[in-house]
Amino acid sequence: MSPVSTSPTRFPLLAQADTPGALKAVPRERLGELAAEIRAFLVEKVCATGGHLGPNLGVVELTLALHRVFDSPRDTIVFDTGHQAYVHKLLTGRGNAFGSLRQAGGLSGYPSRAESPHDLVENSHASTALSYADGLAKALALSGESGRAVVAVIGDGALTGGMAWEALNNIGGAPGRPVIVVLNDNGRSYDPTTGALAEHLSALKRPEGTTGDELRNLFTELQLAYLGPVNGHDPSAVEDALRRARALDRPAVVHVVTVKGRGYPPAEGDEADCLHAVGVVDPSTGRPARAAKGSGSGRPWTGMFADELVTVAAEHPKVVAVTASMLRPTGLHLMREKFPERVFDVGIAEQHAVTSAAGLAMEGFHPVVAIYATFLSRAFDQVLMDVALHGLPVTFVLDRAGITGPDGPSHHGMWDLALLGAVPGMRVAVPRDAAQLRELLAEAVTHHAGPTALRFPKGAAGEDIAALERHGPVDILFRSGVRDVLLVAAGPLAGAAVEAAAYLDRRGIGCTVADPRWALPVPYQLTELAARHRLVVTVEDGIRTSGIGTAVARTLTDSGSTVRTHVLGLPDRFIPHATRTDLLSAAGLDRRGIVHAVLRARAGLPHHTERPERPAQPKQSDQPEREGRTR
Repeated sequence: MSPVSTSPTRFPLLAQADTPGALKAVPRERLGELAAEIRAFLVEKVCATGGHLGPNLGVVELTLALHRVFDSPRDTIVFDTGHQAYVHKLLTGRGNAFGSLRQAGGLSGYPSRAESPHDLVENSHASTALSYADGLAKALALSGESGRAVVAVIGDGALTGGMAWEALNNIGGAPGRPVIVVLNDNGRSYDPTTGALAEHLSALKRPEGTTGDELRNLFTELQLAYLGPVNGHDPSAVEDALRRARALDRPAVVHVVTVKGRGYPPAEGDEADCLHAVGVVDPSTGRPARAAKGSGSGRPWTGMFADELVTVAAEHPKVVAVTASMLRPTGLHLMREKFPERVFDVGIAEQHAVTSAAGLAMEGFHPVVAIYATFLSRAFDQVLMDVALHGLPVTFVLDRAGITGPDGPSHHGMWDLALLGAVPGMRVAVPRDAAQLRELLAEAVTHHAGPTALRFPKGAAGEDIAALERHGPVDILFRSGVRDVLLVAAGPLAGAAVEAAAYLDRRGIGCTVADPRWALPVPYQLTELAARHRLVVTVEDGIRTSGIGTAVARTLTDSGSTVRTHVLGLPDRFIPHATRTDLLSAAGLDRRGIVHAVLRARAGLPHHTERPERPAQPKQSDQPEREGRTR
């Protein structure tokens, strides 16, 4: 019996084709039937757990062809971004684990080296696959190995990233290193692909009877062979094109045209993003079935920001917005509807987005660059040298800051505070609730002396927490009669800090809870407040080795204060996927963890929190056959 399903009779052909070797034995005339089974399996499983649905429905036939033509893992297949690798996982023996997709200890939503020898690259940031492929091909050439293919699968959206063209420049210039670039062109990432490249690819999709591989284009000008466009939902056509590309023994692009969400009407009919990523949804409709654990009970942070930005833009005509191909996910779609000429989608090009924003600021505009916190690091040099060095008023709004949850290590936005804290002149705000988001965004776009940043997490905000009093930018949220412990709480963690303070106060330990609001650089009012307490405990959802807590401790030391400081934050390592609530709890960033840390610190004990473990990997019996070399 196949491990693909508890009811293998529902997916009989998939049950026979769950390794690359078995897939090669499936007759060509049955590949359409197999593709239908895979789509039914994906809809059932992903709708039950949440995950990337639309992208995977679009690459079923393409992935079948890849594993029939190439011999993974001996031949290397690198998926750019990796969110479209579910079919690849199914065909490499992991179908039995799909019930645990993106759950703690379960199957990753991206390629994972720990899961399978068929997964080499697990970084889920876009536009990198071609550079990996270039390096792999160089390594094979240096080792004198021949006959092994290097294949990079990249979407048209990811091809808008500058790294992809840097890699193509190198790949095309080395005819002796035959990298095969598979361009999965579905016309979009989240939103439709924009810019001149999108227009060029559209021009290559000629009517029946003419072939793009007869024409000069961007790829041929870079000395790559071009095959296509190919109907990405014709298994035989894709397979034949890949075999032709391999036989060329030179760098080549295979242009495969696919439909995102293919075969699932709710996805094909979703104008927003073809059900790019879903939570738990009703498979008959594609609509949410229930709220995800740890998602909060209030309004989503992104939605609140989207509404407030429209208000701010209406009040300030010089406010403009920039996004890196994430118009809807970062909430800029509402501003585009209201002020279309003031919103710029630059493609998956974070570096360009930041420096383009710098140019806008130089001419008197105030750009708001909306980006996921995890992607900020891709443009750190531009933030530092192109914006901050010039003292330009650019506001960075960092969505998905801190722990994101089921998307795992490469999507946790936990390094932004460490990075931004090193930028001279950068002011960083961390709103604790909806009221503060509105207030701090309004303050940011009227700050003209340099760059600013706001960060907020994935999910929904809690109830507003009213301040008892304010000193400069610092809000006091809780105060006991005795000034024993000062809890400095960053943003949404203020709620847990207030709960911890109330618990400790009932047990005779006096606490003050302060929300700095503008957390970096450390306000002098916070330093003065800290000096009047015996112990300072900082609480943040960034890495504890370099962020708000370390900045507070350094500022107190520089001021000559002898108050002890204890920093609570995330461990400085890659954190696996699980719910945001569970991961914060494991790092000691909930009420119980804060209380525990205060008691230990007052007793003079060293810092300790329960550290989340790496997720359990599939048992050895669940691992795919190692066909060819191992890694």
